[in-house]
Amino acid sequence: MTLAARAPVRVDARLDAPLSRWLWLVKWVLVIPHLVVLTFLWVAFAVVTVVAFVAILVAGRYPRTIFDFTLGVLRWSWRVSYYATGAFGTDRYPPFSLGAQPDYPATLDIAYPEHLSRGLVLVKWWLLAIPHYLVLGFLLGGGGYLATRNGGGLGGGLIGLLVLFAVVILLFTGRYPRGLFDLVLGLDRWVLRVAAYVALMTDSYPPFRLDLGGSDPATLVVGEPSPEQPPAPVAPVEPERPRWTAGRVVSLVLGSVLVLGGLGSLGAGTALLVVDTQGRDAAGFIATPAQRFTGGGYALVADPMRLRQAAGDADLPGVVGQVRVRATATSASGVFVGIGPSTAVQTYLAPVAHSSLAPPSSTEPTTTRVTAGGPPSTPPEQESVWVAKASGSGSQELLWAPAPGDWTLVVMNADGSRPVVADLSFGATAPGLSAVWAGLFGLGGTALVLGSLVVALTLWSASGRRR
Repeated sequence: MTLAARAPVRVDARLDAPLSRWLWLVKWVLVIPHLVVLTFLWVAFAVVTVVAFVAILVAGRYPRTIFDFTLGVLRWSWRVSYYATGAFGTDRYPPFSLGAQPDYPATLDIAYPEHLSRGLVLVKWWLLAIPHYLVLGFLLGGGGYLATRNGGGLGGGLIGLLVLFAVVILLFTGRYPRGLFDLVLGLDRWVLRVAAYVALMTDSYPPFRLDLGGSDPATLVVGEPSPEQPPAPVAPVEPERPRWTAGRVVSLVLGSVLVLGGLGSLGAGTALLVVDTQGRDAAGFIATPAQRFTGGGYALVADPMRLRQAAGDADLPGVVGQVRVRATATSASGVFVGIGPSTAVQTYLAPVAHSSLAPPSSTEPTTTRVTAGGPPSTPPEQESVWVAKASGSGSQELLWAPAPGDWTLVVMNADGSRPVVADLSFGATAPGLSAVWAGLFGLGGTALVLGSLVVALTLWSASGRRR
């Protein structure tokens, strides 16, 4: 038996004929239900692969129940990809199934490994697979291997371009070019072999080889025989066992969503905890770095809608605390910064040329379009519309206790001249931040424990009812 004939992964496909000339134009719409389901299945795939990682690291074995599930997700994804963007090789709608479906034109088999290396599991999915990731980046486009994690993932890059050529020819001639089909299947086969390897389902390194054609020349075997040993016998593909019922799949998906949601909540809580404990200045404010803002008019005006959202909470002082705006003048005229009710501020600025106070996109000043108008009738300091203000040369500090309502922040030169250029920093005491991260920790911990329990019970139920 030659090296090319041994492989733990076998990918086969049959080009159906005749194919509809136009159906491929809408297949990407027809598979949307599959993509929705596969999105959740891949969430579960990611969670149980971590479980498998730990099991391999500890015991050197990939749990059979998890293997059946991950293989089922790969099979489902391959069928959807073959129907749609990965090949357009059949007009037969893919079944909603984790099973083998041997009568479908696209099949995938991965031999179950009796033993996996504990050492390789630490490096093969990232370090050893880097050469293949570079190849997949070309075959699949910029998404690389991440693109294999969905039902239409085999449809970008070179594969997508070749498939596009094929279906355009199909549109005008009614025939799918056999040579293009063989090449596309060889590329798809490469992608799926790498997917199985980085998903920890085999220790056999994927070959840098194009096995063209719909029929895989490899014989499905478990592992690779050593040079001192004769080749391993062909391992027959075991019949499907109905351990993954619809109810168990749904339970696994729900548990996985809870696990990932819990981890996300814990991560967000940790980030807020760090900000709350390490990100405050000497005055107790959590503040942004100073950035330069500029406008060609006589005033820089913040969007009142942004402040309206923040001011909608009845317990605003307990959540946001005190707000601070630091403004540093860049001209001898000094700087003015004020906050007032949006209606009154709009009335004051209606005849005044002003610009939007937009966040800068880089370290360079941001210039915004000036609303037409003239200079202010009086210097901003003399107006009565402000509930909080600060004015003068050098650095000025505005302190404001937020209250429910619609408010607008305005930055001007102290003498009302143009243009307005100032370095601004925004901060708040945010006394309610501790309650937020504590709540995220509680919510995340509960979701993580509950989700882990659901995943564990589902896997136990699936493995405990084998035939």
